[in-house]
Amino acid sequence: MAAKWIELVTGSLEQKRQYRKFKARLDALPEPYGAAAKALFRYFMYNGGTPEDGAAITMMNDFIDLWERAAVDGTSVRAIVGDDPVEFADSFVQAYVGKRWIDKERERLTKAIDDAAREEQK
Repeated sequence: MAAKWIELVTGSLEQKRQYRKFKARLDALPEPYGAAAKALFRYFMYNGGTPEDGAAITMMNDFIDLWERAAVDGTSVRAIVGDDPVEFADSFVQAYVGKRWIDKERERLTKAIDDAAREEQK
């Protein structure tokens, strides 16, 4: 019962455990893969494109699997991300994300401008 109360306040304890495992795997990546993966993950966090609930854990596991395999295979960082790392990051996250917070804000902005324009026409 106490665990449910704690999870109500702090969020899923299992997801927190899985996140810590992900971070440990991220920190264990050899260079230059570790630097590239950490930079991309930082972008995911600041971009606001991370999925909610279980999809976030799935995304993080797939992400770290990709980099671990690349390190084992000796695949170059550029072969993974291509010439445009922002495009790679946005495409990667989009595969896991439904609606992002920025999408909601874009809708809110569009509605506000549409409402203002209708009011102006009265």
